[in-house]
Amino acid sequence: MFTYMPEEKILFSSDAFGQHYAGDKFFDDEIGDEIMFHARKYYANILLHFSPRVQALLADVAKMNLDIRMICPDHGIIWRKDPSKIITAYDQWSRQEPAKKAVVIFDSMWGSTTKMARAVTSGIESENIGVRLMNTRKWHRSDIMTAVMDAGAVAVGSPTLNNGIFPVIADVMTYIKGLRPQNKLAAAFGSYGWSGEAVKILNKEFEEMKWEIVDDGVKMLYVPDASDLERCFDLGASLAKKLKEKLAE
Repeated sequence: MFTYMPEEKILFSSDAFGQHYAGDKFFDDEIGDEIMFHARKYYANILLHFSPRVQALLADVAKMNLDIRMICPDHGIIWRKDPSKIITAYDQWSRQEPAKKAVVIFDSMWGSTTKMARAVTSGIESENIGVRLMNTRKWHRSDIMTAVMDAGAVAVGSPTLNNGIFPVIADVMTYIKGLRPQNKLAAAFGSYGWSGEAVKILNKEFEEMKWEIVDDGVKMLYVPDASDLERCFDLGASLAKKLKEKLAE
């Protein structure tokens, strides 16, 4: 619920336009552009799945033609220098339009899937697409989600454990799935020693999120050799090429 105080031209925005930020600064102009990182992370992890409602709300506020001098959210700093900056950012984020960048999410039991992840990343980079390589045991799920929010392509790598995906990968995928990011290209990869179901399970997760799967995925038995890593490189390059084609449409 929004509340507008016409006498002071202040919008009290409740959860909207906030950040999980604590410090000795109270206003956006006291912090500078650094605060946008916190606002972006807040949106990605709290409000992304409400994006259709955010679009509707922004449209309603625009129709009211309010003169907003200041925005006071429930969480984080107060926007007094340029309130339109965060409103514009919310409009952009809630549209969920893919950007020219990718994220490679992975974890590994004995290092084989790590090698594959690096090769996939190199393949993406070969097509001049910016990419972040994120190990699920080194990056918090909220940081991974922030990177995923506007990435146009996502590759996920997991070894197979007990006929399933690695527990830390399952954790992150469950978290991402609940926030409903849209308009993603996706690809899966992973090594295995026995049955090798991880890639199939990841593809099913992509389908349930309505992400476009660009390849059946790459799975390797045991430690990948040079030719195996070349397949991973090709997977990354294919994902990047598909993203460039999509952005050119």
